[in-house]
Amino acid sequence: MPVGLAVAGANRHDMKLTEPTLAAIVVERPTPTAAAPQQLCLDAGYDYDAVRETVAAFGYTAHIRPRGEERDAKVRLPGYRARRWVVERTHSWLNRFRRLLIRWDKKVNNYVAFLQFACAWIAFRAAEVIG
Repeated sequence: MPVGLAVAGANRHDMKLTEPTLAAIVVERPTPTAAAPQQLCLDAGYDYDAVRETVAAFGYTAHIRPRGEERDAKVRLPGYRARRWVVERTHSWLNRFRRLLIRWDKKVNNYVAFLQFACAWIAFRAAEVIG
């Protein structure tokens, strides 16, 4: 389920949106401890020291797979699934909203409002509140 979002142009690199995305999380999370650390799975586009520092500053343990490592794991381990499939699944769910897939809104506030609505809809569907 989506818990935070940041909006920027398509030509902006993902790693530059790490801090705004983590800052946008509104759900209060438990304090990370050694027994129960907070995990954050990212793909190879986030494989930078600056991202690791930002993630650590927010109290997460980063899991960033270098390029090619996931491909090797698929070959070695039968039935292997990437950890980031959750993110890819959420992107797929958001792409079902045509208004978001083809951005008609020129104002960022309107686009963010519809993103938040779509995220709420997805969360309610996942919780089976809406039939």
